Amino acid sequence: MSVLPLVFTSGWASGINAYAVVLLLGVFGATGLSDEVPATLQRPEVLVVAGVLFLCEAVADKIPYVDSVWDSVHTVIRPAAGAWVGALLAGQSGSLSDLAAGVLGGSTALASHTVKAGTRMAVNTSPEPFTNVALSLAEDLGVGAIVTFAMFHPTAAAVIAGVLLLAGLLVLCFLVSRIRRFLRRRAQRREERRLAVGAGPRPG
Repeated sequence: MSVLPLVFTSGWASGINAYAVVLLLGVFGATGLSDEVPATLQRPEVLVVAGVLFLCEAVADKIPYVDSVWDSVHTVIRPAAGAWVGALLAGQSGSLSDLAAGVLGGSTALASHTVKAGTRMAVNTSPEPFTNVALSLAEDLGVGAIVTFAMFHPTAAAVIAGVLLLAGLLVLCFLVSRIRRFLRRRAQRREERRLAVGAGPRPG
């Protein structure tokens, strides 16, 4: 079960930025800094695709409302990436079944993705863009730091990821009411615009 902490940490990180996880793990493996990384993640084409998509996410994730659309699109992608990476890590080590690792990585990624997407929806209720940029940078740096730490201290990194996941879920619970108010106001504005267009100027 030695790979379990790394699977959990990579799953948590994948829910926030899956492309960064694939890119970082691939670079660690390709440069010989770690023997835990499967050969699949070290392939040049995988690294290039992950790098390009990481740059796309780095831009989209910092633009208000665009980040929420991006998160919606990745509701399936991030958990799937977490499951895929977890299964590959388990297959590489042979200490955990691929299926169990995939379920752990995917479910953890889904949980952290939910926290990320929900937090961004709450932040988007504010008109200023600076909070989005600050959160995105913190997420990018956090994912990079914890995945790097996990390569050398997997158990400690998994504990940190677990604490961050729990804290994020608690914060999200407090933000739910704000998100609901925002969605109600947006629906109301859309309805008002629809009625205004429907009324239109009457012919004289």
